[in-house]
Amino acid sequence: MLDRKTSISKKFLNGIVTIGSLLACILAMYTRIPGMTLMGIAPNWLLIWLVAWSVNRPVFLTVMTGIALGMVQDGMTTVTDLNISPTHTLGLAIAGGLTSLLQKQRYIQEDFISIALIVFGMAVIVETMHAVQLTFMGAGIDNVWSLQQRIALSSAILSSLWSPAIYFPLSRWWRSLGRKDD
Repeated sequence: MLDRKTSISKKFLNGIVTIGSLLACILAMYTRIPGMTLMGIAPNWLLIWLVAWSVNRPVFLTVMTGIALGMVQDGMTTVTDLNISPTHTLGLAIAGGLTSLLQKQRYIQEDFISIALIVFGMAVIVETMHAVQLTFMGAGIDNVWSLQQRIALSSAILSSLWSPAIYFPLSRWWRSLGRKDD
């Protein structure tokens, strides 16, 4: 009986930590701390959280989580000067699925450098999907792709540099839940 109560309390605490870290990343999206931006671009905190969470999860679950996070980001961002609004769901769904597939294939190990490289690549993919959508929606091709290079590189650099700040505590927490208490 005691084991069951301990298991339930661990699951509840894990849910609080996981949702709390996600909410912190959502709030960090709109926080501009001096020195944290590069050419006006901030880290993609939702992508960093998604990659950290997707490392040891099933592909279907990570794709669905990417779609949900994309909808959250779409709901929080509005484009006022354009009549077109590309979605973040496509890029985040692809990023979640690819991250899960990379770990399933064991091409990349689970450490700081590997996670930073995954975040770098996924940031480029997410921003490229955004630019592809803008292109198909009729935005000026020259403007979109010249800006995409700057945005993708800035986002990828910053997101990969900040990824250990999210990945390390969360991965350590999730590993501690997986261990058997002696």
